[in-house]
Amino acid sequence: MTMLASLLPVSSVLTTAASSSSTSQQPAPPQAVRLPAAKPLATTLTAVAAAGLLVLSPALAAPSSADPDFRVYYGTAASAANYGGYGGNASKKDAAEYVYEVPEGWKERLVSKVEKGTNGTDSEFFNPRKRSEREYLTFLAGFRALAPVSAVLDNLALSDVGLQDQIASADNVLSTERTEGSGQLYYDYEIAGAGAHSLISVTCARNKLYAHFVTAPNPEWGRDEAVLRRLHQSFKTVDLAGPPPVSAAS
Repeated sequence: MTMLASLLPVSSVLTTAASSSSTSQQPAPPQAVRLPAAKPLATTLTAVAAAGLLVLSPALAAPSSADPDFRVYYGTAASAANYGGYGGNASKKDAAEYVYEVPEGWKERLVSKVEKGTNGTDSEFFNPRKRSEREYLTFLAGFRALAPVSAVLDNLALSDVGLQDQIASADNVLSTERTEGSGQLYYDYEIAGAGAHSLISVTCARNKLYAHFVTAPNPEWGRDEAVLRRLHQSFKTVDLAGPPPVSAAS
């Protein structure tokens, strides 16, 4: 993956926020997404500066525990300059910016400072029986809100060759939008490619964009689908002392 700085193209920087009349809403039905042509990376900074972006709510508390077959990973999303490697999860709990579950027995791949600084990868776990069955998170600072649902996936693919290949081999890509009880917006994507299956969740919080990926080759997907969907659904951002949700009418 290359830099994720292309996530907000000029033509697509439109914000979405939760309704002020309700703190939650039912998920929209899945829809097929057809990706437009890749957009120039050089327009990103102009888009961020020019858009009047609305801050989305970042408040979701971390789960207190997982069942015995899973453990909770606490991610800090620290910058490369402050990156000190990965130790025990317990030491990160108070500083966590996001959480997700990991199956017991999966191994953590240590992310280097160089990789963290160049492509935004913050954490990654894999199944030792099949290393390509994995779960990982990337983040990028400086984003206050999400672009339209199709534009976000389009630009994630620009930064991930493997994701590009999956999308190219898929008949369609399903997407949904959901708003959590706090008012925070998430985009969920499901890509059934010729060789692999991916679930992706994207959101903005703390002035950062977070993208959580769960991916597996099709044989492993067929065997582990229930577990992989659980991992996808477990991803949440955390802001224990954050401000109240900001709505479109605020």
